[in-house]
Amino acid sequence: MYIRRTHTRNTATGERYHTHRLVRSTRVGGKVRQITLLNLGRHFAVPPAEWPTLCVRLEELLGGQGVLLEVELSAELERMAQRLGAQLLARQPVTTPAASPTPEAPVPDAAPAPAAPAEVDTIEVDSLIFSRPRSVGVESVGLWAMAQLEFATLLESLGLNAPERTAILGAIIARMAAPGSERATRRWLVETSGLGELLDVDFEAMNLMRFYRASDALLRHRAAIEQTLFARVSEFFGLDWTVTLYDLTNTFFEGEAAANPRAKHGHSKEKRSDCPLVTLGLVLDSSGFVRRSEVFDGNVVEGATLEGMLVGLGAPAGALVVMDRGIATEENVVWLRAQGYRYLVVSRERQRQFDADAAIAIQTAGGDPIAVQRVLDAEGEEVRLYCYSERRAHKEEGIAERFCTRFEAALQALHEGLARPRTTKRIAKLWERIGRLKEKSHGVAQHYSITVEPDAGGVNAQAIRWERRPVDGTLVTHPGVYCLRTNELTWESEQLWRTYVMLTDLEAVFRSLKSELGLRPVYHQTAERAEGHLFITVLAYQFVQIIRRRLQAHGITDRWSSLRAILAGQCRVTATFRRPDGRALHVRKATQPEPAQLAIIRALGSDPTPGGVHKMIV
Repeated sequence: MYIRRTHTRNTATGERYHTHRLVRSTRVGGKVRQITLLNLGRHFAVPPAEWPTLCVRLEELLGGQGVLLEVELSAELERMAQRLGAQLLARQPVTTPAASPTPEAPVPDAAPAPAAPAEVDTIEVDSLIFSRPRSVGVESVGLWAMAQLEFATLLESLGLNAPERTAILGAIIARMAAPGSERATRRWLVETSGLGELLDVDFEAMNLMRFYRASDALLRHRAAIEQTLFARVSEFFGLDWTVTLYDLTNTFFEGEAAANPRAKHGHSKEKRSDCPLVTLGLVLDSSGFVRRSEVFDGNVVEGATLEGMLVGLGAPAGALVVMDRGIATEENVVWLRAQGYRYLVVSRERQRQFDADAAIAIQTAGGDPIAVQRVLDAEGEEVRLYCYSERRAHKEEGIAERFCTRFEAALQALHEGLARPRTTKRIAKLWERIGRLKEKSHGVAQHYSITVEPDAGGVNAQAIRWERRPVDGTLVTHPGVYCLRTNELTWESEQLWRTYVMLTDLEAVFRSLKSELGLRPVYHQTAERAEGHLFITVLAYQFVQIIRRRLQAHGITDRWSSLRAILAGQCRVTATFRRPDGRALHVRKATQPEPAQLAIIRALGSDPTPGGVHKMIV
């Protein structure tokens, strides 16, 4: 085995160039012929002086032998030898074991066909070596999800070439399996994942810039991809488009992001207001699939984004839009009504009220009681749903008590300080300090009547007195109460409440996926690359939702992080044996699925042995 540098010609352009080939000399009949084992390409990076050493090491790997020559091998050369050995094995014909009958596909009563004779090989058991483990569990399931929507075909129809399509698939599945930057993505694809084997590509030969350009290509076709994918998802699952959910989140940048005009300082949902932010807006259906995404400035006001997102969405007339309190401004509600949308939102009214005698009782999916009071407004155009949750009431009572205790302790400290010398006792200064306490009281100061008693001179204070007087219609007097408003007048109270709960349930799922799919942080410094990073996360989320929705139908409701950890245990490995004739047998296949892995695979109907079986005798 040796490496040969040869001249060749491009048949299309006539250009002459050099290429490199791994060849072996073999006697055929009475003649010695050179057989090309691998085409190494025109940009083969190993210096010619190291070719003999590389070939010797490759022979050792393929022969299943120990080290014959004590030669100092660099890490790069060892990596290249391992890579070429894996490629030689991957070029062998694939054999896939016959699938066992399943309950859905019973064995027919007809006489079975004669079984093919089993392939038998004599090997030396003690010579067994396992090498090159590569994960394929998450990768196989990710490819299954993409196949359901014919995602690769969609990319091809958009005019993307094969290397671009491959890089895009690698970037999205890497975001599902091991979220990180493009550099981390390439490292995972090269060193850890077996996705290259499943796609029949060599990610090690793909440079880092290819993954950055894949992000650019996705961003150019974002509208077409989102529209087509959601249409296919709707057809695949039979989704109802009549409910539209709207959610906003933000992510922070590592670095100043000075070249990104959208990177602005604002309120960070991850408490990273020290970093510049960018905001991602999502329009989703009631099952959590993304219909549209858009990137906004990091300091955008939530209520100002709705019109820009829904215009041109293509939602059917009369669609019900569900949103949280931050977006449900009065201007947005008026706009939705004028555009013919129905809406179901959290009311921004500050006054809490609830009449338990006029309420009906319903139960959450977890069995918790909820009381709902339905009130039609004077104009007959809107319904108010005043809801009381006992669990929420306990939580809010605890919050209010904690803030009240903290506020009273601060007032007590001011009062006790009046007895110490050198403490400011001037009444005007004390009211300033009390004012600052009120600002930090999270609203509980309104429930206190505070007086400052002056001394005989009337300038200094001698005591601070306070009394708790709860204000009616607030969190203190009506804990656990919230209000929904809607212009959908025909639905029953329970149907309206359960529809709104879709948003809260979805937010819980989406919050976990924001951390599980690497949305935060963003390392890119330009606007286009940052948007590309976010869009890859959105696509990864879309395919995760396909997997989770199918699994939920089979009673598997784990979070994606748990599913990912289960699937990550399935790998492809190469088993190498020596034969009595001195030759080596290499078998590469996936490990047998564990019970938890098999349950997921069967629920999805994906391949339990991804990549098939490759055999080679050297």
